[in-house]
Amino acid sequence: MPPLNDALLQQLLAAAASARSHSHAPYSRYAVGAAVLDEQGRVHAGCNIENAAYPQGWCAETTALGAMVMAGGRQARAVLVMGPGPEVITPCGGCRQKLREFNSGDLIVIAADPAGIKAHWTLEQLLPASFGPGHLRF
Repeated sequence: MPPLNDALLQQLLAAAASARSHSHAPYSRYAVGAAVLDEQGRVHAGCNIENAAYPQGWCAETTALGAMVMAGGRQARAVLVMGPGPEVITPCGGCRQKLREFNSGDLIVIAADPAGIKAHWTLEQLLPASFGPGHLRF
């Protein structure tokens, strides 16, 4: 695992689990929680929110990033995504791009389920050769 201490990992796990318990997933019944660690060491959580008018719902990572931005965070350092298990889940393509907006390829992406951490990657591994804010600087 990349350099995150055990206490911080436990904080991310707890925040994602708590957020997951608030998921609004009446259609898929696939509750997801996410926790984002920002550049100030704060943890921001979110859950997936489905909508009858597909595809108008949004993912847990989107909710967590929104909470981070609203709290003044501008850089994501790590994200933990928790699904129901036992399959390992990763952020969807849209969320990978949203995460890229707030970090480059060294963002730590951690997959978990209620039993604990299952896998981890960098964003570069999940979204190689990505397009980001630096491409728009003139």
